[in-house]
Amino acid sequence: MSKEVFARRSENWFALKGKHGFIYRERLRNQGYAPDVFINKPVIGIASTWSELNPCNGHLNRVAEAVKRGVWESGGFPLEFPAMSLGEPIMRPTTMLFRNLLAMEAEELIRANPLDGVVLLAGCDKTPPGLLMGAASVDLPTLMITGGPMLNGRYQGKTLGSGTAVWKYSEELRAGKMTIEEFFAMESCSARSNGSCMTMGTASTMACVTEALGVQLPGSAAIPAVDARRYSTSHEAGRRIVQMVHEDQRLSKILTREAFENAIRVNAAIGGSTNAVVHLLAIAGRIGVKLELDDFDRLARDVPVLVNLMPSGKYLMEEFFDAGGLPAVMKEIESLLHTDQITVSGKTVAENIANAKSWNDDVITPMATPFQKAGSGIVVVRGSLAPNGAVLKISAATPSLLQHRGVAMVFDRIEEYLEVADDPDLDVTPDTVLVLRNAGPMGYPGFPEVGNMPLPKKILEMGITDMVRVSDARMSGTAYGTVVLHVSPEGAAGGPLALVENGDEIELDVPNRSLTLHVSEEVLAQRRAKWSNPNPLPDRGWSRLYVQHVQQAHLGADFDFLVGGSGSGIPRHSH
Repeated sequence: MSKEVFARRSENWFALKGKHGFIYRERLRNQGYAPDVFINKPVIGIASTWSELNPCNGHLNRVAEAVKRGVWESGGFPLEFPAMSLGEPIMRPTTMLFRNLLAMEAEELIRANPLDGVVLLAGCDKTPPGLLMGAASVDLPTLMITGGPMLNGRYQGKTLGSGTAVWKYSEELRAGKMTIEEFFAMESCSARSNGSCMTMGTASTMACVTEALGVQLPGSAAIPAVDARRYSTSHEAGRRIVQMVHEDQRLSKILTREAFENAIRVNAAIGGSTNAVVHLLAIAGRIGVKLELDDFDRLARDVPVLVNLMPSGKYLMEEFFDAGGLPAVMKEIESLLHTDQITVSGKTVAENIANAKSWNDDVITPMATPFQKAGSGIVVVRGSLAPNGAVLKISAATPSLLQHRGVAMVFDRIEEYLEVADDPDLDVTPDTVLVLRNAGPMGYPGFPEVGNMPLPKKILEMGITDMVRVSDARMSGTAYGTVVLHVSPEGAAGGPLALVENGDEIELDVPNRSLTLHVSEEVLAQRRAKWSNPNPLPDRGWSRLYVQHVQQAHLGADFDFLVGGSGSGIPRHSH
């Protein structure tokens, strides 16, 4: 029997003339599609992370309808399908435990189905990297649409930033500066529309970073979720993905080394989340781009923070969008970008930002008078406590603590710390270095956002709002403080963090990019000989697989067997 050869991937399903073609077409006919939809039309998969369990993505079903309009009118055949939705505010123990599961699911769904191109609908906050990791391992024409931020929170005449307000006012509650009734009243005021966090947290960061990578249409990252332009842009995206299929504009043509360098510099300019580090490392690993942790420090050193947004500044995403959004930022740092990079718009970065302008210099500050000086974004520190590196966000830290030497107070579990955090007799001073371990990728497991440990109540009552904290955990992009994160190797992997004891001296020296444990090698060797992993291997299921295969933070915390991709080849027949 002669083998049929087709120009388009979906035709290997729908254009077949015999038994197999009948099977592939026949059951889709029960949806009421006209016969001609199977003929000479690019099939566009719309991977949606809509879920009522993920409030940040609760409107993506409506975004999908806008995409479909654009696909239909451009001669494509849209087919929406669900992808695992990771609801950061609700899921336990952490959505990061499931990012790689989403990536695996997305990869297999895209490859197994008759798709010529893919639109990824994502929001808070692991869904953008998870979907993009999976899509990169297949490498079809792909475009992302993020759901957009909520409207600004408002309470008693004050602006509330989601996430940031929780960290701030929960501390004031513990310090006795506000009542529980006032705290409860804030809930509905801080989340008053569809969308994700309107601070420059991880959701907004990843929206901006994916636009900077070139996989979102220009100007789309910052549009509020409830703004009509969110839906008109999605309509345009539906049109554009059909053209991308005709042009064979695959992800590998967009996600180049230069695109990642652009994203790193943009993340520095917006004061973006530390979580972008692990996500970009993981995405790069899937597409075959060599990216290292030190790139984030090296490439950000000459980039000032231009965006005056919480948690580092005072404004929110609504003002950011009104001020010109990400194109205005990229225009301002144009000299630092690879502007000849092609994007999903079909145009280069230079063409995308040619007419961009900042309309509010207090929100998006000029390069000449930046919100914070160059090098105020994410830095990488190394040393005896973090041989493979750790990260810290300068713009969210206290300047006086960036060079600090203090005595360690060590906790093996976050719950252990929380049990004593309000103890008035806790032996802690403002100079103490709070150390948390067993909260890395293997240790929790899943790499949770617990690195920004709430300060001891005793310290808060002194009027002090920041201390040096060191951990192998992550923290929310909405959080702030002098917090050293992603220490690698993590404690559960037997890294130096596992060997720290109460009373050890730790020195943080951000200008010199060092994190030092002042304990001799001889003493550490003695401790290492006595150490055993306090974290038992999970009995079964995904958690067990995760612990066995997750890489360390400095590699992006992907699974070792998922790095790279298997391409978009046509699978064998099902019948």
